[in-house]
This record gives sequence, C-alpha cells and structure tokens, in this order.
Amino acid sequence: MSETDTRVLLLRHGEVASHRGDVPVTEQGLVHAEHTGKAVAAQSDLPITVLYGGTRRTRETAEAITRGIGEPGRVAGPSDCFALRNPDMYVAGTRVNMVSSAEALAEQVPGMAADQAGQIDWWTSFFSAPDRIGWWLGQTDPPGESAQDLSARIIRFARSIADPGPLRGRFVVGVTHSPLLRSVLHHATGSDPGEPAYVTGAEIRVSATGDVVISAHDPLNP
Repeated sequence: MSETDTRVLLLRHGEVASHRGDVPVTEQGLVHAEHTGKAVAAQSDLPITVLYGGTRRTRETAEAITRGIGEPGRVAGPSDCFALRNPDMYVAGTRVNMVSSAEALAEQVPGMAADQAGQIDWWTSFFSAPDRIGWWLGQTDPPGESAQDLSARIIRFARSIADPGPLRGRFVVGVTHSPLLRSVLHHATGSDPGEPAYVTGAEIRVSATGDVVISAHDPLNP
C-alpha cells in the first residue's frame, strides 16, 4: 500500500447508557470522541470528510469528532451516509433494526403485536443468544443481510470513494455500528473480533488497483 491509497476509518459510535432505542451519547462518550478527533487529525495531512450511519448516536459522535479535529477549513461534514447504516433485516415486509426483545421488534412493524413477533423462530433465537451480534455473524441465511452481505457492502463503498468526485483524495472517517465493524473485521481475519470498544473500529485501505487491506484500529492507540 502507498500514500496514494484511499483510506477509510470506520469507528463505532461513542458510549451510550443503553441500546433501548436511538439514545444519545453520554457526556463521557462525547469527550472521548473529541479526543479521538484530535488524534485522527494528527494521523494524516489530507483533508478529512466525516460521515455517520443514520442514528442519533452516530451523528452526535461524528459531531464530537469534528469538533476534536478543530480545523474548519480542513474538515467536511459530518454528513449522513446511507452505506454506514445497521444491517438491513426484515420482518413481515418491513425493514427493522436488530433489537433485544419481541416487544421492541414489534414496535418497528406497523400492526404487529409482540406475541406475533415472539413466534418467529429466527428472532427468538437471536433474542436468547448471550452475544446476539456474535450469533448473527455465524448465520448464513438470516432474514436480511448476513455478515458476508454487510462486509461486501462496506468494501464496495470504500472502493467507490476513489471515484472521480468530492471524496477522492480525502481521508474519510465514518461513524457506524458494532455489527458493521464486526462483520468487516471478521471478513478480514476469519474470526469474530468481539464487541469493539467505543470510538474504535477498522481501517480500510484501497489501492489504485482496488486491492483492499482491513485492520483493527484505535485512533488513540495507533
């Protein structure tokens, strides 16, 4: 890999008090994200684009990282990026997010009752797994995107950044979610890295010929 590589840094959102709904990042999490932004700025001389994956927690983290970078003339964003969303899962014809209970699943599907959601075998197995995302990583035919599908989505996204356009030649920092990071790192290493720490994740480097190298990355401990 050379200095002309496309570099994409994907980070998990900052600390949240729970995952019950789209909750805000904690004050401590925002401070951590700002420190991370300072570290990110020091790792490259390139102009930086900050993206986030559609939720409040990713947006607030991306805003804090941008504050930490602290160079308005150098940084663009943060901007919502569709590619960095959580896995696309489906129930009764409706896209849903991964949640922890039948009640939370039913709330996402118009007209569905919790007892109906509790009758769907795949989801009941998901709810009961001690590590739900780890269990999903091993599923080859889930009701939606598999880990393989998700990692392929992200690799295509990373390659597209080198296309002629506004992101070419920029250092792209994307704030996203645990399932995406675990699937990308699982693709790279063949094993589940486990739950990433807040505001850590994966670096993707794409060469001019489209070759991809993925590695775990913590901006505060490079």
